[in-house]
Amino acid sequence: MRTRGTILLACVFGGLAFGYVLGNIGFGDYAELNAMFTFQDLRMFLSFAGAVVIVAALFAVLRIRGTKEKIHAGVVPGAILFGAGWAISGGCPSIPIVQVATGYVPALITLVGVVVGMRLSRWANSRFFHVDTGSCGL
Repeated sequence: MRTRGTILLACVFGGLAFGYVLGNIGFGDYAELNAMFTFQDLRMFLSFAGAVVIVAALFAVLRIRGTKEKIHAGVVPGAILFGAGWAISGGCPSIPIVQVATGYVPALITLVGVVVGMRLSRWANSRFFHVDTGSCGL
């Protein structure tokens, strides 16, 4: 039987290993990300596109289908907050994991911000919005 601690430990080690690999190919470098988003260097953009193709193929093979439910009201504000956090920290929530795995210790501050944001989101949702959050988050 898997305990919550075992799953968390597996996620931490898996995330660090994933981050190490991504860090070695340049995904943890702010300059690389900036070059991708300003279309100065398409290498990373094509890597993302390749990953999407691989995942789409896996979904097709495993016959995983999306739902036809309406998008709930939390998606748009969540996307805005996600983008703002990306702009402030220089990356999406996975990039600090990449940076920590490559030895960039200040990224721990960003990770703390991610965890605090997730906790605040759960608190605000339970107190004000009451939107079903499923099993995601810490």
